[in-house]
Amino acid sequence: MVDTPLAWAARNGHEAVVKLLLGRADINPDKPGVEGQTPLSRAAQNGHTEVVKMLLERDDVNPNDADENGQTPLMWAAYYGNEAVVELLLGRDDTDTDKPGAGGLTPMTLAACAGREGVVKILLGRDDVNPNKSDDRYQTPLSAAAENGHAGVVEILLGRDDVDPEKADEDGQTPLYCAAWNGHWMVVEILLGRNVNPNTPDHRGRTPLSRAAANGHARVVEILLEQDGINLDKEDSRGLTPFWWAARNGDTRMMALLQPPID
Repeated sequence: MVDTPLAWAARNGHEAVVKLLLGRADINPDKPGVEGQTPLSRAAQNGHTEVVKMLLERDDVNPNDADENGQTPLMWAAYYGNEAVVELLLGRDDTDTDKPGAGGLTPMTLAACAGREGVVKILLGRDDVNPNKSDDRYQTPLSAAAENGHAGVVEILLGRDDVDPEKADEDGQTPLYCAAWNGHWMVVEILLGRNVNPNTPDHRGRTPLSRAAANGHARVVEILLEQDGINLDKEDSRGLTPFWWAARNGDTRMMALLQPPID
């Protein structure tokens, strides 16, 4: 399957060509092309606001048409941070604002994962968007933002009373765990400021401290060690401690941080 002339024009933002083609009776404005993407998806993905506006004025354009990857125009616009396009799509009463695509990813999760603060704010202003909605791995928008180190998005989401800062995914990994594992110390500080449990393990008994130590994230380890009640010697399901991981990696700096006190 190839893209139609309309899809190509929409993809490249050629407004005059789109207008000309939409004036023809023999043009299907919703015909999918490569990877099942419609002209609207092409325009939304690339942030061509005027083209999106022209297409959305048509009654025969479905704003919820998903491509072969399960992505709708709103999902593409959200992921790429095309705020004006997101606003236009949300202006249609028939746009499904919380529709999940491949992997159960919603527009909100995609925006959070990509660090699109403006889009996250727009979506949070809607009553029909669930900020705690999980994907197929039970990962929430907050976890997606934490895992990818998007501190601004994390702060925005935590500003909502209905966002659960400790909701774990299918592996038992909390937002704090995801941030610590990937070395995102600013996100770790933000989450700890919400009094989340620093010792919550995943389903294999590994704590945020253990993951940070295993991956050599010294700044994260230092922050976690400042927390009251941090369990320095928590063993995972195989009996391995944070200190064990540091020793395994030959990380002497980490070993010094984690050295158990000598009586």
